[in-house]
Amino acid sequence: MTSSDLGIRADPGSFRDPANRVFHAAGQVLRGLDPQAARHWAALADSTFFTGLLAEGKVCGTEQVEPAVLPGWAAVLRHERIPFVSHPYEWSFGMLRDAALLHLEILRRALPAGFTTKDGSAYNLQWRGASPVFIDVGSFTPLVDGEPWAGYRQFCQTLLYPLLLQAHLGLDFQPWLRSRVDGIEPDQMRRLFRGVRRLLPGVPTHVHLHGAMQQRHARASSVDVRAQLRSAGYSRELALATVRGLEKLVHRLDRREKPSHWVDYQRTCSYSAQDRAEKEHFVETAVQAAGTPCLVLDLGANDGRYARIAAGHAAAVVAVEQDPAVADALYGALRAEGDRRILPLVMDLADPSPGGGWGGVERAGFATRAHADVVLALAVVHHLAIGRNVPLGQVVDQLLGFLRPGGRLVVEFVHPDDPMARRLLANKPDGLFPEYRRDVFERLLAAHCRVERQRELPSGTRTLYQVVAGG
Repeated sequence: MTSSDLGIRADPGSFRDPANRVFHAAGQVLRGLDPQAARHWAALADSTFFTGLLAEGKVCGTEQVEPAVLPGWAAVLRHERIPFVSHPYEWSFGMLRDAALLHLEILRRALPAGFTTKDGSAYNLQWRGASPVFIDVGSFTPLVDGEPWAGYRQFCQTLLYPLLLQAHLGLDFQPWLRSRVDGIEPDQMRRLFRGVRRLLPGVPTHVHLHGAMQQRHARASSVDVRAQLRSAGYSRELALATVRGLEKLVHRLDRREKPSHWVDYQRTCSYSAQDRAEKEHFVETAVQAAGTPCLVLDLGANDGRYARIAAGHAAAVVAVEQDPAVADALYGALRAEGDRRILPLVMDLADPSPGGGWGGVERAGFATRAHADVVLALAVVHHLAIGRNVPLGQVVDQLLGFLRPGGRLVVEFVHPDDPMARRLLANKPDGLFPEYRRDVFERLLAAHCRVERQRELPSGTRTLYQVVAGG
């Protein structure tokens, strides 16, 4: 009997380390270990540093189970299920920085205990709300004195370099990470950091020296490089000093602010206090009607006002915001509150994350991951239909496509005579959007779902709908 016959599915993003692989089966997240990885796990499970990380929630919950559940593996682990899997190019600057700091903290605590990590990738981390968690338990391996950290290059390319781009140059890192699953190469960074930029914090050592060392050892084997480092006196103490230096550097990096009128949107938008109160009540009633939804998507979340309302009744909320500065401000607020239910993500709904990596499925696209019990689409339809020229019918199709069968969509239609819609239309040729009308929108909804409730806001220029998919 094959694994597929048993309902076991290999995770398409877990294949690069043949010693262990992640599988999904009946809602469980399992990891198969080969004989050597099983021995490493046994030593790791007995270590006080690892049990401490588990107790603090900094490493995902993990327990060993009977190997029979994954035939062919020496040992099997079962991990906690992360509410929503996201990718580093969907994170804000503060999120990427905190993920980097957690990665470094784990390594700093592992080294004195005789362990290191084989990887340094940003993809080794996920989120419980606004709290990062390390998920690649198979990355831990016993430390060999005199050998460098094998994950240093990955750490630079997927964590440190994106942070340097944003902090020093004011460039949003998300497009750079999205374009290459392995991150930003040192050679690319060296071209960006020439002249006086060469002297910016972190650049001389981790960009130019790192790149030069890579070129120097390009023809040498890993065995030769490790032997050279051992003979040069590389030690565990030096490794710890490097990690502490990286931590100090990352702590100092801050997001270079770019003006964004969306940061203060709730104060400057055209909503009246009565409109806002009605809208909040409508949203809360809709989420309550879904029982206790496992996942709510808040599309166009802004400062998270409605995501917070949903989080009072849902297991997890993913708050999607296009503006990186706004998403970062939301993350900072949620992190300060200790929130573990709301995950803020940076994403343009007119250009959502596609599948990437090997075969285009190693990193699943947003549409593949986003299957929610409730979708909130408040004040986004007009931005997509008018601002981005997406046909209204396709906007409705996309929103409904994010729902699980029987899920609920809470959507706001901004009438053409609303001040915000008029502002968008003023920048378009006359007559370009003849189908952008309330009656057309309602007809599109009725063709695909059942409208349970609708409410025109007191302003008279916006209408809310609560619909059930497939109704």
